Amino acid sequence: MIPSSLPLFLVFLLTSSVVLAAPWPAWRGAEGNGICLETDLPLKWSATENVQWKVALPERGNSTPIIWGDRVFITQAVGKERLVLCFSRQDGKELWRAGAKDVADEPTHQTNPYCSASPVTDGQRVYAWFGSAGLYCFDMNGKLLWQRDLGEHRHEWGYSSGPVLQGDLCYLNFGPGPQTFLLAVNKLTGSDIWRQELGQVKVTMPRNDGFAAKEGVVGSWSVPLLIKTEQREELIMSWPEQVRSYDPKTGKPLWHCGGLNPLVYSSTLFGEGVLIAMGGYSGSTLAVRPGGDGDVTASHRLWHEPRDRGHIGSGVIKQGHIFIQNMNGLVECVELNTGKSLWKERLKGSSNRSESWSSVVLAGDRLYLMNQGSDCFVLRASPTFEVLAHNPLNDGLTNASIAISDGQVFVRTHAHLWCIGK
Repeated sequence: MIPSSLPLFLVFLLTSSVVLAAPWPAWRGAEGNGICLETDLPLKWSATENVQWKVALPERGNSTPIIWGDRVFITQAVGKERLVLCFSRQDGKELWRAGAKDVADEPTHQTNPYCSASPVTDGQRVYAWFGSAGLYCFDMNGKLLWQRDLGEHRHEWGYSSGPVLQGDLCYLNFGPGPQTFLLAVNKLTGSDIWRQELGQVKVTMPRNDGFAAKEGVVGSWSVPLLIKTEQREELIMSWPEQVRSYDPKTGKPLWHCGGLNPLVYSSTLFGEGVLIAMGGYSGSTLAVRPGGDGDVTASHRLWHEPRDRGHIGSGVIKQGHIFIQNMNGLVECVELNTGKSLWKERLKGSSNRSESWSSVVLAGDRLYLMNQGSDCFVLRASPTFEVLAHNPLNDGLTNASIAISDGQVFVRTHAHLWCIGK
């Protein structure tokens, strides 16, 4: 019972807890860094414990769910369709699906299903990129507001970099492949604001990533990262062989730092004034301070590890440390300012799939990490290794990252979408 004497706005707050739930509007959360400000989260769960609901998905997929209010969104391929699926947060019921119909097949790797690029929302619109099928904008009820044909996307391993929002702009890494560019469009109309072509990448560094015999396999699947320094805002991209910074409003190149290998999967990390970029397949890792102009490799690069462990998922930064899980399932704690490894541990799951493509999520002092066997490990975010929980779902292959909103953890496997809560 709510007393009738309460002010109207208090009545609204008391009756609108779901609508006011903390959102997870993008692949790596509100700030694009994998950090959740909530701490009252479930620590332990299983396929039967602390499961609020699960819903079967029509086909396999690697994209991560996003959450706003009472709705959960994923991108999903269904036959020739490339879709956004919207589910009720309350019970997992599908509310709507919308997107591109009768899409022609395009190249991709067998481990990278179509629609691997996660969607993004501002609470009024939902945006999704479907490769050659284009960039789409829907309202929260699934009505198509606009779509853009950006040209053909072709790469033998497909695409996975989703759109990013800030202010009135929507950013996209259209690539990799022969046509690769960084794009900013007006989020209300889809019209171009600026475009920066990457051009043909010519490999200049000696290859150490296992693809020396196949020089054509280059490119970046990295998602753009928006950061704010003391001087300005910057848009950061990890490209083949270098990290580049752009003015978010104009696309003007600001600075670049060399040292990456030609294959880049994970997205750049930023914390405590330091940017971390990582390559894939025994690639390189570098730390650089943002700012400066032109080539800052000699002036701003803090450290460089030319042959690191292969990274597909992205890590997090907390109190002078990087926490990252590589593609082989090895979790590592690294000093942010020196690159020194403090510990490396392999997590043993409930299946034989201990590899990981997922990104780490930080909530308080806890790290949440998924492996391909649908196990979620919870570790202490500390320079001392400590496992807090091992949560097996036993639900087959999982390549998506977890999403967190209002005390609930959302997990997307190839088979199901799960909502975990106390």
